[in-house]
Amino acid sequence: MPSLPQEGVIQAPSPLNLNTELPYQNTMKKKVRKKKKKEIITANVAGTKFEIVRLVIDEMGFMKTPDEDETSNLIWCDSAVQQEKIAELQNYQRINHFPGMGEICRKDFLARNMTKMIKSRPLDYTFVPRTWIFPSEYTQFQNYVKELKKKRKQKTFIVKPANGAMGHGISLIRNGDKLPSQDHLIVQEYIEKPFLMEGYKFDLRIYILVTSCDPLKIFLYHDGLVRMGTEKYIPPNESNLTQLYMHLTNYSVNKHNERFERDETEDKGSKRSIKWFTEFLQENQHDVAKFWSDISDLVVKTLIVAEPHVLHAYRMCRPGQPPGSESVCFEVLGFDILLDRKLKPWLLEINRAPSFGTDQKIDYDVKRGVLLNALKLLNIRTSDKRRNLAKQKAEAQRRLYGQNSIKRLLPGSSDWEQQRHQLERRKEELKERLAQVRKQISQEEHENRHMGNYRRIYPPEDKTLLEKYENLLAVAFQTFLSGRAASFQRELNNPLKKMKEEDILDLLEQCEIDDEKLMGKTTKHRGPKPLCSMPESTEIMKRQKYYSSDSSYDSSSSSSESEENEKEEYQNKKREEKQVTYNLKQSSHCKLIQQSNSMRRSVSCPRSISAHSPFSGDTRPFSAQQMIPVSRPTSASRSHSLNRASSYTRQLLHSNDSTSSNSQGKYLSDYTGTMK
Repeated sequence: MPSLPQEGVIQAPSPLNLNTELPYQNTMKKKVRKKKKKEIITANVAGTKFEIVRLVIDEMGFMKTPDEDETSNLIWCDSAVQQEKIAELQNYQRINHFPGMGEICRKDFLARNMTKMIKSRPLDYTFVPRTWIFPSEYTQFQNYVKELKKKRKQKTFIVKPANGAMGHGISLIRNGDKLPSQDHLIVQEYIEKPFLMEGYKFDLRIYILVTSCDPLKIFLYHDGLVRMGTEKYIPPNESNLTQLYMHLTNYSVNKHNERFERDETEDKGSKRSIKWFTEFLQENQHDVAKFWSDISDLVVKTLIVAEPHVLHAYRMCRPGQPPGSESVCFEVLGFDILLDRKLKPWLLEINRAPSFGTDQKIDYDVKRGVLLNALKLLNIRTSDKRRNLAKQKAEAQRRLYGQNSIKRLLPGSSDWEQQRHQLERRKEELKERLAQVRKQISQEEHENRHMGNYRRIYPPEDKTLLEKYENLLAVAFQTFLSGRAASFQRELNNPLKKMKEEDILDLLEQCEIDDEKLMGKTTKHRGPKPLCSMPESTEIMKRQKYYSSDSSYDSSSSSSESEENEKEEYQNKKREEKQVTYNLKQSSHCKLIQQSNSMRRSVSCPRSISAHSPFSGDTRPFSAQQMIPVSRPTSASRSHSLNRASSYTRQLLHSNDSTSSNSQGKYLSDYTGTMK
């Protein structure tokens, strides 16, 4: 009789039951590849009371963070922020206010700064009504009133609190003697002949986006609000000075009038769209192009007044930022503009925290477009945080190990050492500027694709207009930062600021040639060298294939698997291009080998190469085994290849022209002259 198994004794395995056997593949542990976590752009909206801001954040695919989270990619506040908070931001973050912008957004500061600018350039600043700041300019105002009495003229003045808002405390007067001398007030001449619409006075709310102050970038939104009074306009007289619904166009004032009309359509009611207003101007045979040109000119000239203050405050908050680094600040401004009967715009005031309330459908439509297009233009990306951490780590290593640092020139150094030191400094300066230019090109390409209803008004495309604005900027720096104007003036006049990418590459190559001469090496005949080690250059070349996947709303919607597939396709494409290049090298087209060196300038300028071009790959085999001495291409032929790279590569197989070895142009000759 079989006994039961005892405790502690291992029982023998039972016969295998074929019916209960598990499949072989399930007995093995399968290696599962973990998917990368999908990164999401975060936004802190604790500082705003407007629901439209939260709705646009959701529409962009951003994730709202807890109120106490200070590490979000985007921080939105309704009121101005302290400079200490801006100083603590990381480079990947964005906040919707600039430091120093209050110099044009407070009524008294705006009046003071405009008065100074009018004294310097009176013909350029004719869009500001004559203004006095009380109590400091009380005497000047009384003298002006006495002069009017002598000429038997009488004018109306509008009185505002120095730091008021929403129409509170505003009144009209005709007798200046009654004004108190010690109150903090702003007194302006009243524009008595405004442009009327259906018999009502109105003003325009224009929305402006400033994305950077270093360099200055301004965008104008081609829509906005037309805000009308609620009583038929009659020129001011002693009997109607207190009728504010007639003389004031503020929405916060007129909404309390029983005659205020709320309408869901854009062509009726007391609040309408500027889009409708431009159509109204066209129907009535007014020059719409001139209207928008005058508005743009007013906005740019006003922000030029603010630029010295904003730039100085921003650099104080963000010291030691590398050239071309993206601004951590941006700002949506609301310009209030009044039109006179000749359609000349007059600046009333500027709001750094314009209301994003949506009481009516027209508010929702206009303000949603303002915010949505602004966030797309900013190009906030999930990769910004990773790159920021990588740059910080690389910078720390460079400081620790002294990499890429220029040694100090010891006293008593020889002329040879001084020339080497000067060359090294020059090369570092050119490399920094080249990285900055390439980054600006990448930003401009994104802005041009995602501008929406915004239009860039500074820097303008018109060279003559740009020169005019730059002259005004120089005057503004001299007026407001007289002690520091010299350093800013040197920056504006730096010839590198106006150089294109190919010109900087010319100077870099000339530096290498001069360095070889100083070291006693024989100068080789060579084409322009692609500077693959330059900051941002490799990144831009890789981004050419799938740049759109790096934008804010594309990156948030694309999966990590698709990104990996794109990278694999890019590597395969690169290997194919190398094979094509090798096959061409083995062919008997010696002429093609010689002319390929003139195309290598395009390799160093990634923006000029089409993604499918066989010559956009690695061209090192040509330079590594160069058999034929090649003459240096001229700047003219090189710029031609930059502009028409795709067609030029197709024509290269049949080309019989040889490049000449002329001089490199004005910038190169100037530089070699200074080096000698």
